Amino acid sequence: MSADSTAQTTLAGKVAVVTGAGKGLGRAYALDLARRGAQVVVNNRRHSGEAVHSADAVVRDIVAQGGRAVADYSDAADPRCGEDLLATALEHYGRLDIVIANAGVSEASSFHKQSLDEFRRIIDINLMGTAWLLHPTFRHLYGQGSGAIVVSSSAAGLHGEHGLPAYSASKAAVIGLCRALALEGAPHGVRVNTLAPFANTAMTRSSLPPGLAGQLPAEAVAPVVAWLVSDGCTLNGEVLVAGGGRLARARNLISAAVESGDSPQAMEAAWTRLAATPPAQDFDSAMALFLDFAGDLAQ
Repeated sequence: MSADSTAQTTLAGKVAVVTGAGKGLGRAYALDLARRGAQVVVNNRRHSGEAVHSADAVVRDIVAQGGRAVADYSDAADPRCGEDLLATALEHYGRLDIVIANAGVSEASSFHKQSLDEFRRIIDINLMGTAWLLHPTFRHLYGQGSGAIVVSSSAAGLHGEHGLPAYSASKAAVIGLCRALALEGAPHGVRVNTLAPFANTAMTRSSLPPGLAGQLPAEAVAPVVAWLVSDGCTLNGEVLVAGGGRLARARNLISAAVESGDSPQAMEAAWTRLAATPPAQDFDSAMALFLDFAGDLAQ
């Protein structure tokens, strides 16, 4: 990241919480936010065998570059995580403006071989861990009338992926949660967006095509996060795909509704029409979709 790109998005005076910030994308986000002037609560749970805790190492790097940061060791799987992180931000910096929900885990198992206990573990960390973080912090931002939240999802949450059933389900659920919070927070100055990053991290390294890893550094995603949480950004309820200096917008598109009839033959005919119709309609909420889908049924 160049000095010019840092100068374009300043976050001076802001206080940010970044979860899963001890390495990979979270580390890149925390360092970048601090360079732009934010005071950062660097969160990562403790790992056995670490000579230096990863969160402490990131804080040390931020301070060495003239920034301000404090380490937090809350576990995303702990229901008290959000309350503890909010308390840390308020205790050290007196406010909270930005929440980056980045902590998460993946898996490598097909559904028919996976135990439901393992499925539940992934859901609890990725979905419930996000909810446990956002419930107190979103409520705080809602009450103060300002704030920005960015939540990590995944292309697996958008399209699914073989061998990642719980991960795909949890990341799809996160998108739904964030869309709902974006609608709830909008009248109160709180913006909520979701990011599906492509980056070379410990989680993704084994699955990246040869030669591509070097083109997808975690640091290339950080400026997108900084822009999303800046005062100059107006995006809300969006899902962005980012990586390698590229950006895409993801939306759920739906075709126009057609009459289905009540016989198998009529439904086959309806499906033939639908399969030939590009899904081109976009809706801002489930209710907007419902009202359009219902059409003149209520008349």
